[in-house]
Amino acid sequence: MQEIIGNIWDYPGRAVVAITTNGQVPRNGRAALGKGCTREAGARFPWLAERLGILLRDHGNHVHYLGEGLVSFPVEHSPFENPDLRLIEQSARELAELADRHEWPMIVVPRPGCGGGGLDWREVRPILARYLDDRFHIITLPPS
Repeated sequence: MQEIIGNIWDYPGRAVVAITTNGQVPRNGRAALGKGCTREAGARFPWLAERLGILLRDHGNHVHYLGEGLVSFPVEHSPFENPDLRLIEQSARELAELADRHEWPMIVVPRPGCGGGGLDWREVRPILARYLDDRFHIITLPPS
């Protein structure tokens, strides 16, 4: 896995982009997009909340290919919980399997659970490193 600095939204069309998600689907059937890159993705892709909601309802809180070069990367069970390291590990494993199956050459992933979720990158990095090879680019914003 490679660590890069930049803006995740510079990569659609050039790489598969993972967005960190939670597993909550309210009564309206549209996934709760929370904050951070997932909220930004919802603004860019108006269909996202509905499509993710259907996948979560039918298949559970897992990595899902969403279309248009986006994949979900679950980090928490609901937007009201803290990120779960076990779920992050499950998501890393599932993302690697999906990338292998589709032969994706480049996947860009934000630091899962480390932005608004408050996890320390030093805790998360070794978990990801077990599953993600050099096709995976872990992106962080440049210092402001």
